[in-house]
Amino acid sequence: MYTPDKSTGADVLVIGGGAAGMLAALYSARAGADILLLEKNEKLGKKLYITGKGRCNLTNACGTDEFLRNVPTNPRFLYSGLSLLDPGGMMALVEELGCPLKTERGRRVFPVSDKASDVTRALARGLSEAGCRVRLNATVRELDLSDGQVRGARLLNGQLISCKALILATGGLSYPSTGSTGDGYRLAQAAGHHVTETAPSLIPLVSPEGWVRSLQGLSLRNVTLTTQHRGKTVYSELGEMLFTHFGISGPLAIELSSHIQGIPFHELQVQIDLKPGLTPEQLHQRLLREFVSSGRRQLKNVLETLLPERLAAQIPALCGLDPAKPSAQITAADRTALVQTLKALPIRLSGARPIAEAIVTHGGVRVDEIRPGAMASKLIPNLFFAGELLDVDAHTGGYNLQIAFSTGALAGRSAAELALS
Repeated sequence: MYTPDKSTGADVLVIGGGAAGMLAALYSARAGADILLLEKNEKLGKKLYITGKGRCNLTNACGTDEFLRNVPTNPRFLYSGLSLLDPGGMMALVEELGCPLKTERGRRVFPVSDKASDVTRALARGLSEAGCRVRLNATVRELDLSDGQVRGARLLNGQLISCKALILATGGLSYPSTGSTGDGYRLAQAAGHHVTETAPSLIPLVSPEGWVRSLQGLSLRNVTLTTQHRGKTVYSELGEMLFTHFGISGPLAIELSSHIQGIPFHELQVQIDLKPGLTPEQLHQRLLREFVSSGRRQLKNVLETLLPERLAAQIPALCGLDPAKPSAQITAADRTALVQTLKALPIRLSGARPIAEAIVTHGGVRVDEIRPGAMASKLIPNLFFAGELLDVDAHTGGYNLQIAFSTGALAGRSAAELALS
């Protein structure tokens, strides 16, 4: 698909063959520069293969203003990148390279085939057609810096590869099995850049509640997860979630994690509305009808008409009620307690899963040290940055990959212009 390479120099050297690195190489090559892309793995786009549960949610089909509303960390930094390559432009590019796309709920964009590998193959095809040279299994040990410039990169085997401009697109710390092991942070710091504290984002959450863990494997659909901090709602969405052996996961929990960065978990009030389609009064009347018609049936059995069996068995205790209490003995006060719990089931959270399990990394190279109009270092003029390595992250829904594509494209074009000037 691409041209293997053993040479020792290029106009633009791209370190990292993920989403950002491939777009950087493609845009540099299309701008006329001689490109060498170094990838430490045995294939390009290794992380792309597992995004979107193997389907690759590559972008979100929304306008720039809506896009930036879904970027809680340094959104204004992305204006220039999105101006060069917005979601519509990315979709057109991937389809131009032979991968048809479709748009699903929430404007999420996937390949028609539902195969992430088709996206990677399309981008690799673009690299080949543009004449990009690629070297796999090539790990960079250090940058060659002198006189305030980056002169190249030295590999683990000691080989020095020279360049006129260099792009760091090595990813963050999420999914280290795909090669994201923080190499770029080390290389950036060696060049004088600062890295903000990193933390997991888009990550399952941990709960100390025994009843939560007892529901391991239970999935809830059409529930609303709401979180407040000091009386202010920081997140409230309808969707799906999953109970696990450590706490909660699924789309709602993972999206919530990106809204609570920097907030101590013990200060959060997290609740699940198990019946968002009913008002409290409607739910109260529904329960009354169920209890009146159920006679001697136990409370936990009546609740199974409203909830999954395992969850129904937990609710009475959470309300301070006996699960074996006969329906005929349920009082108005009992019903009120049940309604309050079903409409606002509280869950304590105590933390997030390890960063290795995160979809993206929160934190990274400080963006105030980078020129946003070119993705160029303010410290080393021929050093450029792109992708998850930067201190920019977004909500789930294709936004993070689009950030990688857009910043990669801008870094690639800018590096080519500098190298050819």
